[in-house]
Amino acid sequence: MKYNFVKITTFLSFIFLFCNISNAQGYWQQRVNYEISIDFNSRSHQYTGEQTLKYYNNSPDTLFNVYYHLYFNAFQPNSMMDVRSRTLPDPDARVGSRIAELSQDEIGYLKVISLNQSGMELTHHVSETVLEVKLSKPILPGASEVFNMKFEGQVPLQIRRSGRDSFEGVDYSMSQWFPKMAEYDKMGWHTHPYIAREFYAPWGDYEVNITMDKDYVIAATGILQNPNEIGYGYEDEGVEVNRKGQKITWRFKAENVHDFVWAADKDYIQTTAQVPDGPLLRFFYIPGEPTKHWEELPSYTIRAFEYIQKRFGKYGWSEYAVIQGGDGGMEYPMATLIANKKTSGVRSLNSLISVMIHEVAHSWYQGMLATNESYFPWMDEGFASFADEYTEDFVLNRSRKQPLASLYKTYFRWVETGDEEPLSTHSDHYTRNNGYSIGAYKKGAISLEQLGYIIGEANRDAGLLRYYNEWAFKHPDMNDFIRVMEKQSGLSLRWYYDYWVSTTETIDYAITSVTETRKGVNVDLERLNKMPMPIDLTITRKDGTALEYYIPLGIMRGEKPNETTNERLVGQDWAWTHPTYSFSLDIPYADIEKIEIDPSGRMADVDKSNNLIILSSPQENTSKRFSE
Repeated sequence: MKYNFVKITTFLSFIFLFCNISNAQGYWQQRVNYEISIDFNSRSHQYTGEQTLKYYNNSPDTLFNVYYHLYFNAFQPNSMMDVRSRTLPDPDARVGSRIAELSQDEIGYLKVISLNQSGMELTHHVSETVLEVKLSKPILPGASEVFNMKFEGQVPLQIRRSGRDSFEGVDYSMSQWFPKMAEYDKMGWHTHPYIAREFYAPWGDYEVNITMDKDYVIAATGILQNPNEIGYGYEDEGVEVNRKGQKITWRFKAENVHDFVWAADKDYIQTTAQVPDGPLLRFFYIPGEPTKHWEELPSYTIRAFEYIQKRFGKYGWSEYAVIQGGDGGMEYPMATLIANKKTSGVRSLNSLISVMIHEVAHSWYQGMLATNESYFPWMDEGFASFADEYTEDFVLNRSRKQPLASLYKTYFRWVETGDEEPLSTHSDHYTRNNGYSIGAYKKGAISLEQLGYIIGEANRDAGLLRYYNEWAFKHPDMNDFIRVMEKQSGLSLRWYYDYWVSTTETIDYAITSVTETRKGVNVDLERLNKMPMPIDLTITRKDGTALEYYIPLGIMRGEKPNETTNERLVGQDWAWTHPTYSFSLDIPYADIEKIEIDPSGRMADVDKSNNLIILSSPQENTSKRFSE
């Protein structure tokens, strides 16, 4: 197999140039280079490891401490993840009380045996899933340091994402398996304990060597460096592979990623497929009736990559692996773990395609645009959900008028419960799991669909590409995204996120009356709930023609382009302080069939029953009154 290293190196150099330009403008980000080697014992499910980490302090700050994540320590009775799961009103069924029931040989752990800084031993303290390290000498701005570590790990029984012996028979799903340096950014150190949510880490290069019984097939982040020694579908065509000894060492290399995942099973088979002008796809699954649909998955994955690359930006690496494993679907750089079974049984083909598309979309939203998922999970899960709904329509040849309709319905039902929490809630601190999932996934996706309503879909889509071009391989936050969309649209958008993200205020507009005047009609509108929005009104005449009446929101400081081929009138700005608004039209009452607020359904109006008025004829309308 030949790999286009020149192409990927050129692309990464282009990205690094962007980083340097941004640094000159005040943006900076830390960087890490890992060299990790582990020796894995499949009988005890334990491994010993050595790690050399070169850490680059690109910040303007002097660092006196560093912190590592020890994620596997969460899988122990009475851990924070365990207690949190057992005290939530709606615990994740995959976790529940399972951690509390683990025996000593079923728990997970990461133990740091030794750690030194450029040869000097360091004092460190374990606080469950975080290693607190006092440096022997500070790391100055612009300087780098080398940390050498020896560690031991035990793979927990598979419960959440990581682990061994999954309920569908995958031997090892190895995510969050090594001591990983925490992220330091303009907000300082991010040392959140592992409760169950997502991850945030510095960009870097990884060289990972895994020594394991030679009967195991390994799938991983990165490019395998010794394919002709390994085989199992990695080898060049025509090469005969001779695996000597009881164990073999797999050597992987990944450039410019923020994590490294791998999985192993003795029964994995590998198939490959090539995306035109895109990555080589690798598929790893256990063959048999339960996974029969995996044989059909490559063609759909190719179509997904083609669509997403065209709409959201170029995929940043030369390979991508779709791996059977984990307990649902979980994204990692250059790879995803997908469980073939869920609570309702073995996945159908459509279910498998759907979860694949969602995880592929994460290669953009978190894989390359690496937001802090503790504070902005809606920019990760929500943006990926938005992308996957449109991608599914393309891949499955569907033509839904509103691809996100089901997400809106779920959001509306959640609002009715009164349990909604602001999207600004830290992802670990939602009162309910449903609050997190509906907020991050559904309301987060709606944020983009509704943004298309506010600034126009063409501006939104161009803005998403601009967001990728400006922020790929960096750590953008909400403010960075807002500024991209403001520059693209020429509109002020801070108000939108102040309401949609920071509050649980809802949208409800109504057409309160349409009255006949001597010259035409007068239309009265009212904002019933607190969140303000610009308003699209469509006036449909009885001859079938339509007029668009657009009401800008004053604090937008402008207006969106006309998105239709219909004639459009632009009204006076609606001040957010004013609950009512009126305007007149020089159209005879008798000529109008109906007037409707937002026929597109993109505005998340919680009560659409008052958005439409169908007009009767003057003879039939006994309640109509005339006005000047």
